Amino acid sequence: MESLKHFMGFVHLSRMLPSTNNVPALNNYKNRVAVMDLGTNTFHLTIAEPDEGFFKVIHHEHLGVKLGEGGINEGTIQPEAFERGLAALKNFKLLIDRHEAKAIKAIATSAMRSASNGQHFISEVYDATGIQIETITGDKEATYIYEGVKASGCLTDADSLIIDIGGGSVEFIICNANCIHYKQSFEVGAARLMALFHHSDPISAVEISNLTGYLDDKLSPLYEAASGYQINNIIGSSGAFETFAELIERSEDHEFDISNYITYRFTDGKLNNILNKIIDSTHSERESNKGIATIRVDMIVVAALLSRHLLHKLNVSNVLMTAYSLKEGVLAGLVSTDNI
Repeated sequence: MESLKHFMGFVHLSRMLPSTNNVPALNNYKNRVAVMDLGTNTFHLTIAEPDEGFFKVIHHEHLGVKLGEGGINEGTIQPEAFERGLAALKNFKLLIDRHEAKAIKAIATSAMRSASNGQHFISEVYDATGIQIETITGDKEATYIYEGVKASGCLTDADSLIIDIGGGSVEFIICNANCIHYKQSFEVGAARLMALFHHSDPISAVEISNLTGYLDDKLSPLYEAASGYQINNIIGSSGAFETFAELIERSEDHEFDISNYITYRFTDGKLNNILNKIIDSTHSERESNKGIATIRVDMIVVAALLSRHLLHKLNVSNVLMTAYSLKEGVLAGLVSTDNI
């Protein structure tokens, strides 16, 4: 099978998809599941099976589909992005069949929620693959993210604010290990912010001012909710926060493989330093930095600005990253309901 790098216009891959001819034949696993997180920028596939109260990952792929490219703020999936998304799911289905997953759950988020042709995409995917995509609300997305972060073990009895920066939306959850106090999804994802504000290289002081003013206007319900709790930690859920961690470690010449980390604790000075460097960087500087995945080369700037602004606004210095997010929350739900 032709590699995705040359298939249907895919160019932004964080890992090449292996040929199914090279994947060994597998025995039947009646409880093996496939979970897909179909985000605005990246499509994730996790194939897993139950293991000691949670799941053991058998196979994982993440493809930079950029479903929201060129149409995220206009509420449409552009033709090239449509074809990239469809191609990704056809190849995911080959892997799902090869690994003999018996249950399939495909979750779509902000780009699909807001796209006028989102239902058409869902129908085309079903006709081509038999995969039934479920488009969830922002509220449900926040719940899955909470359950995923909780499964990582980083929540305690102290209150934390979880931040999940996606391409189309950002989810905020004020919570602890026992309950959710507040959750809300805002349509201020990195793809939306970049299209609205990041037009200079590097981003200009005026653009930064306009972006932070926009955030303060849109996020006022979050600020009001946060004022009612003593937030001890900010927990960044995967995505951009994984990049921040990798850049810090690489800057100190440390051997670092983000896939080996479920959680990572930032030190305040180092995190602020790396956020400032990202914001001040040029496209070519980011493009040549091995710590930044191709899919994030441009969007990481507005993600860094959003993170820096919130850290200062909420005056929280304890910051963690967890690699667990929506897809792990879906898996946690499958375990708790015994729906496998």
